[in-house]
Amino acid sequence: MTTEATRLPADERRSATIESVVALAAECDPSEITTTAIAERMNLTQGALFRHFASKDAIWEAVIGWVSERLLSRTDRAAQAAASPLAALEAVFMAHIDFVARHPGVPRMMFGELQRAGLTPAKRMAQELMRRYGERLQFLIEQGKAQGEIEGHVDATTAATLFIGMVQGLVMQAMIGGKLDSVRACAPGAFAIYRRGIANSSAASAAADDPQGARKRAS
Repeated sequence: MTTEATRLPADERRSATIESVVALAAECDPSEITTTAIAERMNLTQGALFRHFASKDAIWEAVIGWVSERLLSRTDRAAQAAASPLAALEAVFMAHIDFVARHPGVPRMMFGELQRAGLTPAKRMAQELMRRYGERLQFLIEQGKAQGEIEGHVDATTAATLFIGMVQGLVMQAMIGGKLDSVRACAPGAFAIYRRGIANSSAASAAADDPQGARKRAS
């Protein structure tokens, strides 16, 4: 056990624990991660680990809370920097994809929690994250409709669900292939198809005429 490992303040210890779980989730099935494995990754005893978390479930809850805060803040910043609702949707999509590529353990954790039969605190938090994320997408879609960028007949709830499913589908395909980082390469083409499905004809034509400009406005 390192001297440094025993001297971290409580907040730093909790953050280090979360980061260790996310790293472990990228390497193995999250359901198989034990507190022993977490403690070993951190050069701690289990006793030291449980001084900061009451249980394994409490650790999982903290991890999902970390994911929620990081993902929403990242995508909110991306949307706010965009020039229009459609550009904001693209920026959110790319920010989400980048977040997943940087933290490959995150989708494993999220898929695992959402598939659990029981309703644990961590699962409730994962469901709340999905709800809040969907509401943000619906808001942008409604903005796009109001500004004429998105076809008026587009159902915002359905379009938001499709957006989320597109992210999940790309991530799942990348996980099957064993190269989650490859998800970045597929993201621009996938969003271009989504854009064509919801944009009105004039907005779609403008994006087709100047795809580099559209991406710059979304970055």
